[in-house]
Amino acid sequence: MANTIANSSTENNNLEGFSKKITVAITGASGAGYALRLIECLIAADYQVYLLCSSAGRVVLDTELNFKLPASPDAASALLTERFNSKVEQIKVFGKEQWFSPVASGSAAPKQMVICPCSTGTLAAISQGMSDNLIERAADVVIKERGQLILMVRETPLSTIHLTNMLSLSQQGVTIMPAAPGFYHQPQAINDLVDFMVGRVLDHLGIAQKIMPRWGYQI
Repeated sequence: MANTIANSSTENNNLEGFSKKITVAITGASGAGYALRLIECLIAADYQVYLLCSSAGRVVLDTELNFKLPASPDAASALLTERFNSKVEQIKVFGKEQWFSPVASGSAAPKQMVICPCSTGTLAAISQGMSDNLIERAADVVIKERGQLILMVRETPLSTIHLTNMLSLSQQGVTIMPAAPGFYHQPQAINDLVDFMVGRVLDHLGIAQKIMPRWGYQI
């Protein structure tokens, strides 16, 4: 029995070498820069990142950042590992229908997940418990397991439907964090605005960060 358990999944064994794990999802909302910066900071904090990216998310990465993320999970993992100079297996990309991936089950999924950015379509699916792809299923798992789910919603204006979906998820303990950076730190570049939001996400995850100045300290 011990040998059966030990050899049941080579992939899972490879994924168990990191003590800190988190799921990050990228959807088709504007704000791809937030996602790459967040991944960079999570890698620096020695997290293993399980990354999920929708087809629309890849389109936005290309459109906004001229960054072409391959559709193949293995190729995407390799490209991101090279980009962030991360450890082997520290970034693991899963396809939208890899239902046997760790994020699809409460017995293996990380307790923390960030959807960055989060489209209102993804928001709606999660609020209704509809799991037609791995992003939606992973979010559903985190909610049912009483984990921490952060949605960086990006849309404007917000309709009553959007607000109702946000309220429903907020009542379930989900953190709704619209991509709405502040300006009190006197940003000089777009990267300063990106860091403001990513810093707020890191704060909520309990990860020490110095990329965003604290209120009052710079005044």
